[in-house]
Amino acid sequence: MSQDNKPLVVETEFPVRYAETDAMGVVHHANYLVYFEVGRCQLMRDMGSDYAHIEGDGYQLPVTELKVRFVGSLCFGDRVKIRTWMEENRSRRLTFAYEVIHPETEAILVSGFTSHVWTDKKGNVTRVPEFWSSLFNKIT
Repeated sequence: MSQDNKPLVVETEFPVRYAETDAMGVVHHANYLVYFEVGRCQLMRDMGSDYAHIEGDGYQLPVTELKVRFVGSLCFGDRVKIRTWMEENRSRRLTFAYEVIHPETEAILVSGFTSHVWTDKKGNVTRVPEFWSSLFNKIT
């Protein structure tokens, strides 16, 4: 837990790429899941590790559930701002929450979550490894 008893919230910002848009120049809805992943990976880097280390340690975190709520959209030329935090940290499951924000207006355009389960490389569900448990407990 952070010093003020709130979870670590990481903000990530980058430009909307042309390839992420549809014929109208609007970000295609599927790309917001990619944006969630960008935010999740940055959260892990900011807490002092990297998703690549999870796989290097012989584990995986496949997505088991997701929810996305759209109330606005971004267009080519806009910047994407993603807020990411860990919502739930259980012995076998993690849930990350996200907000995609328009960086100029601070309006929340898209929100959602992804739930993940710890598995070994063969796909067998397992408990969170001790190293990762202690690291995640510091930010939730």
